[in-house]
Amino acid sequence: MADEDLTLEDATPERDPNTSDMFGAPPAPAPADESAAYTVIARKYRPRTFEDLYGQEAMVRTLRNAFASRRIAHAFMLTGVRGVGKTTTARLLARALNYETDALHEPSLDLAEEGRHCRAIIEGRHMDVLELDAASRTGVADMRELLDGVRYAPVEARYKVYIIDEVHMLSTGAFNALLKTLEEPPPHAKFIFATTEIRKVPVTILSRCQRFDLRRVEPEVIVRNLEMIAENEGARVEHEGLLLIARAAEGSVRDAQSMLDQAIVQAEPGQTVTAASIRDMLGLADRAQTITLLEQVMRGEAGPAIETFRTLYGFGADPGQVMLDLLEHCHGASVAKAVGVQALTLPKEQAQRLAAVGAAVSAGALSRIWQMMLRAYDEVRRAPDAAAACDMVLIRLAYAADLPGPEEALKRLQSGEPLNPGGPSGGGSGGGSAMGGGGGVVAQARMVAPQPQAAEPAPTLQSFADVLALIEKKRDITLRLDVERYVRPIAFRPGVLEYEPAPGAPANLAQRLVSRLKEWTGQPWLIAAQGGGGAESAWERQKREEREVRAEIEADPFIRSVMEAFPGAEIVSVRNLPQPEASTLTDAPDEDEDE
Repeated sequence: MADEDLTLEDATPERDPNTSDMFGAPPAPAPADESAAYTVIARKYRPRTFEDLYGQEAMVRTLRNAFASRRIAHAFMLTGVRGVGKTTTARLLARALNYETDALHEPSLDLAEEGRHCRAIIEGRHMDVLELDAASRTGVADMRELLDGVRYAPVEARYKVYIIDEVHMLSTGAFNALLKTLEEPPPHAKFIFATTEIRKVPVTILSRCQRFDLRRVEPEVIVRNLEMIAENEGARVEHEGLLLIARAAEGSVRDAQSMLDQAIVQAEPGQTVTAASIRDMLGLADRAQTITLLEQVMRGEAGPAIETFRTLYGFGADPGQVMLDLLEHCHGASVAKAVGVQALTLPKEQAQRLAAVGAAVSAGALSRIWQMMLRAYDEVRRAPDAAAACDMVLIRLAYAADLPGPEEALKRLQSGEPLNPGGPSGGGSGGGSAMGGGGGVVAQARMVAPQPQAAEPAPTLQSFADVLALIEKKRDITLRLDVERYVRPIAFRPGVLEYEPAPGAPANLAQRLVSRLKEWTGQPWLIAAQGGGGAESAWERQKREEREVRAEIEADPFIRSVMEAFPGAEIVSVRNLPQPEASTLTDAPDEDEDE
């Protein structure tokens, strides 16, 4: 037995080095794989309260008022583009509906203090909060299985919450199976739907939900969010680089955070991430260079514009992206011209350059360049050689930058003026432009278009009768008949006509009349159709006068005697005979009178 006796020391089990000592400090944790434990920024900084939702203040205000007044809907529809917080809002709503603490036992949007059910809902393991993706459960059987559990009360929370993401992916049968339950759900059930394609959701579903449209987040709001994250992560990123990320995100906070996650590793730890490295990461052209490209195009400098583009292309800029940048700059110049430079969310120097472009050319020229760029962008995307297509686009834009509009060109040709008074362009690089340079293409236009010897003055219309006379002079028979028959004039002054349309008037009569009068007179016209109060139309006046003349003739004693002498006779028509000339009424002197 002595050999089998065990001392207390021998019987003590060996302690696990990874467990803490009951009386001592916990042991050092075992080394872990940091890359495996890393959580991406988009998940790490997902909003935990409604105050953390960026750019959705209107929705939060509405929900807060609804919860405060206890007017909580049974179904919510969240819609918006990617990355604006639809799924996050759905999870926050699930927490708010089931919020409960030791001191609060009712739904609340104030989630600063973690509630009894919050942790389980955040981790996706709460029994009464079911979250599913409609893309993977689209059929009727899936929906029926889901709805079978709706009638049962929640296990531990206040409400049974169903979160269905990408709800537009459900089949028609699944939507129909959901209708009845969604219309009259049990008092303990709440539905939260999220979708990026709201138009694909049947209107019968939408009418049963409280809809919230989550807006795109403004770039300056995204920049503030990125600055906060960069500071918390200990990363230094240039402000201009954050602006590039915010613009590339197109209003999506998640996209911006994912791009920031990638941008932080563009530099060594402790170094500043430059805007140039972020631009290379995103495949963007240098914004200052693309503004220079727009300035060269607007000056008509085709050669330098092509050289600038090829420099950008050599640094890896995509031709399609260059065209998108030019479109954005054209829009910025137009906005600066209409509103002011303060409306541009750009660095000060770049905003001033775009404002200078807008101030140097007319709004009409900017509008035409915008339309040409839209078509050019499609051409570049479809072309087999995008770079060559972009070269041709720049040449076309440079020559057309300051060509007058159709109306202005017609007026200049009628008056004998040249289309562009500028001289020849220096070096033959492009056409004339309001921003400088000459007009080689304009000289060609003067050679092709013959100049009229004398321009016919535009007619001046002082009355509605003048309008009818002008239409008859221009031989527009259809318009003349419609105006005479259906226009009952109310008021007229030069450039303005108010009328009451007669029954049966064409719907486009006012539009046709405006177009023709503007073409013939060279000035804009305002023609408005009113509900009543108009005089007779020309056709109605003509018919009334014919009836009056006929009644007067029928009342003439001689005509009445003729009608009585010839029973059954009737007056078929009344015509005004032409008056004989005065010379035929003068009798020649009688030669025999003197004899």
